Amino acid sequence: MADARFDQLAHLLANHSMCLKAGEHVLIETFDVPSEMVIAMIRAARKLGAHPHVAERSTRVMAALQAESADDGLATWCASDLFRMEKMQAYCGIRGSNNVSESSGAPPERTRAYAKIYGTPVHSERRVNHTKWVVLRWPSPSMAQLAGKSTEAFEDFYFRVCLVDYAKMARACEPLAARMRAADVVRIKGPSDTDLTFSIKNIGAVPCCGNMNIPDGECFSAPVRDSVEGVLHYNTPTVYEGQTFDNVRFVFKKGKVVEATCVGDAARLNQILDRDEGSRYIGEFAIGFNPHITHAMKDILFDEKIAGSFHFTPGRCYEEANNGNKSDVHWDLVCIQRPEFGGGTIEFDGTLIRKDGIFVPQDLLDLNPDRLG
Repeated sequence: MADARFDQLAHLLANHSMCLKAGEHVLIETFDVPSEMVIAMIRAARKLGAHPHVAERSTRVMAALQAESADDGLATWCASDLFRMEKMQAYCGIRGSNNVSESSGAPPERTRAYAKIYGTPVHSERRVNHTKWVVLRWPSPSMAQLAGKSTEAFEDFYFRVCLVDYAKMARACEPLAARMRAADVVRIKGPSDTDLTFSIKNIGAVPCCGNMNIPDGECFSAPVRDSVEGVLHYNTPTVYEGQTFDNVRFVFKKGKVVEATCVGDAARLNQILDRDEGSRYIGEFAIGFNPHITHAMKDILFDEKIAGSFHFTPGRCYEEANNGNKSDVHWDLVCIQRPEFGGGTIEFDGTLIRKDGIFVPQDLLDLNPDRLG
């Protein structure tokens, strides 16, 4: 039996996130998602007069395809899916997984080939830049285990954080976006040896309040590519290409990561950063503020929205906040600045914006958890 929250979520995705219009074509791409949710999306799209197209996938099968496909096969796969994506005005990706580490066994050279030959043309270039897109996870026992919750408790948490009042969040975020657009020098200080400076002058800022990700709650920009200087010690674990990394620490000079260490496989970390010319430079700086997400669960679509966090992303930038950095990598690494995680500050041009995860200026108080929640 379908859960009534499926229909609520489908309505949010179709009406708020993608703003579907009559006659538009939308690709609904799902990974290990119940058919009832796919059907809810089809019905929500049709209520608006849009034309739904569906691709139901399995993460296990996709992992095998990535590991086993030859370059010629990837190129043909890309051409086929790119042709379809070019016909779409909107895209909804709902990504479940019975095993978040499913792709960890793929040879690194095949992972790089998949990202370059298929992922970049179809998603990074066409879907991201030319459709009204939204991407979200789907709750699973695997995710519940990472979050340290029972399956039922995690499902309740999932729908609570996904179905927040995004219109209210968008209003509260407007002053932060305005401050970021006007700012030049950002300074971030934190525990251990974190002390980072960079410029965001003339890059712009994009508030994200349920439009491209669900759950949502961030405002992003990007550093001027060569302006990043200092040390950043991330304090949340992260999964990238099926592998877990923890306590990642970067040293920056003239925008480039010149030293990268972690607890775990530091050689693999540096392999990712050496993937191409842009992967040791930063493509995104974002401040997170979803009031219901407070701890990392090794799922980036949740972790990057943690209240009192920011993320600083090696690799490709977004066109909406374009610093010119191109890469097949886009890795949202997160640092939480609330007191229980060591605290920290963010300043714009010498003005204190956030301290220990709490916004300080009067015009930003509505973004704090006690008001936004």
